[in-house]
Amino acid sequence: MDVDNLFHEGLKVLGTVAAPLLIVLLLVGLLTGILQAATQINDPAVGFLPRLAATAAVCYALGGWMVHTFAEFFAHALTFGR
Repeated sequence: MDVDNLFHEGLKVLGTVAAPLLIVLLLVGLLTGILQAATQINDPAVGFLPRLAATAAVCYALGGWMVHTFAEFFAHALTFGR
């Protein structure tokens, strides 16, 4: 295994772990944007607080899996070249 394979594997792990969080943030941002456009409420807190709550909920629900996935990759990376 060479450094290129380790780098590509790291990018795959990063994409896999980040995808659920980014998808939820995209959907929540889209919904709050539609809500703000429909009600003409342009307060920054209206856009920020739902995204913050969604981030906390996803991290609470999937945080253990995220940490476990990163830990497995880190352990694999430490044994790289042996």
